Amino acid sequence: MASLIDLRRRIRSVKNTQQITKAMKMVAAAKLRRAQDQILATRPYALELRKVTEHLAAVAAGEVEHPLLTPHEGEGDDSAASGKTLVLVVTGDKGLCGAFNAHVQRRTEQEMASLNGGGEILALGNRGADFFTHRGAPMRGARRGLFKDLSYATAQGLAAEVSNAYAEGEYDAVYAVYNEFISVLSQRVSWERLLPIAREDVLGDEGASANGHRDYLYEPSEAEILNELLPRFVTFQIYRVLLESQAAEHAARMTAMDSATKNAGELIDTLTLQYNRSRQAEITTELIEVVSGANALEG
Repeated sequence: MASLIDLRRRIRSVKNTQQITKAMKMVAAAKLRRAQDQILATRPYALELRKVTEHLAAVAAGEVEHPLLTPHEGEGDDSAASGKTLVLVVTGDKGLCGAFNAHVQRRTEQEMASLNGGGEILALGNRGADFFTHRGAPMRGARRGLFKDLSYATAQGLAAEVSNAYAEGEYDAVYAVYNEFISVLSQRVSWERLLPIAREDVLGDEGASANGHRDYLYEPSEAEILNELLPRFVTFQIYRVLLESQAAEHAARMTAMDSATKNAGELIDTLTLQYNRSRQAEITTELIEVVSGANALEG
C-alpha cells in the first residue's frame, strides 16, 4: 500500500494535470468558436462560386478544354489514377486531440495501398509530416506549422503548386484526406478528389438544362471567365479543406481535454478516498498502540 506521503503527492500531481487539461479545453473552445465563424463566413462565397462555375461550365460546354478539367489518360471518374497520385494529408500541428491525427494517418495508409500506380504525399501539418517521414513513405514535401497563421493566401500557394504539377503531367490525380467538421462531438475522415475537376462537379443540375439558363451576358466570354474561375475553384476547395480540418481539430481537442478533466476528477476522488482510508487506518493503529501501552502500564 502506498504511504500517505505518496498519496498526497499523487493527488497534488493529478490536480495540477487537471488544471492544465481544463485550461486547454477552454483555449480549444475559444479557438473552435473562431474556426466555426470562419467556416460560416466562407459558405455564402462558396455557394455563389459554385453556382457561377456550374452555369459557366454548362453554357461553355465544348468550348473549354482547361487542363484542370481534362482527365489524364487512364484516369477514371470514380477511382484513383492509374499513374502517380498526389495525396494532400491534412493533420494537426499538435497532439492531445484524441484519435484526430491517427484516423487520418490510418485512412491515408489504406488509400495509398490501393493506388494502382503508387503515389506521393504532401503532408500538411506537423503530425502527418513526422508520421510518414518516419515510416519512409514517398513524400513530395511537408508544410509544417501550417495552422499557426492559416489564411486564404496559404491555400492559394498550395493550389498553385498542385495545379501546376497536375497540368504539367507530374500526377494523374490529386486527392485530399482530412477530418471534416460535423459537430463538436463528431468529425468524419474524408477522401476527396481535387484534380482533375470532374465535369459533373461543376455542371451539377445545370448541365442538363444549359439552354434554359442563357439569361446572363458575360464580358469577356464565358470560356475566358471559366478559365479564370477554375483555379479559384481549386483554391477555395483547398481552403475549405484546411478550415474544416482546423475546426475539427479544435473540436477533437476540446472533447479530449474535457474527457481528461473528468477522468482526473474521478482519479482525485479515488485517491482521496484511498488517502482517507489509509489515514483512518493509521489513526486507528496509533490509538490501539496507545491503549495497549496504557493497559500494559496499569497491569
